[in-house]
Amino acid sequence: MAYLDVMDAKTAFISPENARDKGTELQEAYVGASPFPHTVIDNFLPDELAQRILDSFASSEGGDDLNQSYERAQERFKTSYHPDTLDPELRAIFYAFNSRPFLKVVENLTGVKGLIPDPYFFGGGLHEINQGGHLSMHADFNHHKPLNIERRINLLIYLNKDWKDEYGGQLELWDAAMTKKYHSIVPIFNRCVIFNTTSNSMHGNPHPVSHPDKVSRKSVALYYYTATWDGSKRSHTTQFKVRPGSGDQQDWTIKLRELKDDLVPPIVNRKMGNLMRRLKRAQ
Repeated sequence: MAYLDVMDAKTAFISPENARDKGTELQEAYVGASPFPHTVIDNFLPDELAQRILDSFASSEGGDDLNQSYERAQERFKTSYHPDTLDPELRAIFYAFNSRPFLKVVENLTGVKGLIPDPYFFGGGLHEINQGGHLSMHADFNHHKPLNIERRINLLIYLNKDWKDEYGGQLELWDAAMTKKYHSIVPIFNRCVIFNTTSNSMHGNPHPVSHPDKVSRKSVALYYYTATWDGSKRSHTTQFKVRPGSGDQQDWTIKLRELKDDLVPPIVNRKMGNLMRRLKRAQ
């Protein structure tokens, strides 16, 4: 039986009544988990719904300028498909994931109240990592600038049939100092991982995908926020860190950019940014 047995398998909607208490039974274990609050739930969605998402994976209706592909040392052979580029049925499922009853379940489970969905789906949607690809250990960006809200929760649903540990792509959870790996989670079909998103929640799938039939690693990625951002917090983009004794590479581009932001007065920074944008338009 699916964990979300209260979810409609066709629409992905949950009635407000059925969402009232769903998830509360997992909250204590979630909050007390190490190295940061998280949970792993197998058979999360109704199986029919998870299968429909997989069957329609990345079926596009255009708008490919919203999709993003990454090819660098920290993110290799990764593509993110924005929900607004997907076919209508799949798009509607993502809108259901942003609905109030679904948010209520996530609030019950995590204990984080007042969750706000992202109508822009910044960084969210369908994620695919192809053969040889990986995502290095990192903490996610913490500030949704257009809405001025704070990122709080990641919810990932994996869509990989018959996936084995030796195929790579495991989600790893590490402590903030990158001294210890606490969990290595195989991204099997309909497995959901939910965790608190902070500047110290180090996670990633650093082991390259290595499927014998070159099948890609697929997942749904959803991010939720709260209206708790204030001027005392420092906004940052994705923060990559290296694993001890590994061949991971530092993200010097981001580190140098942040150093510049710390040292250069804001007025000079703005003028430099305006100049760079004008030069880019002139090319």
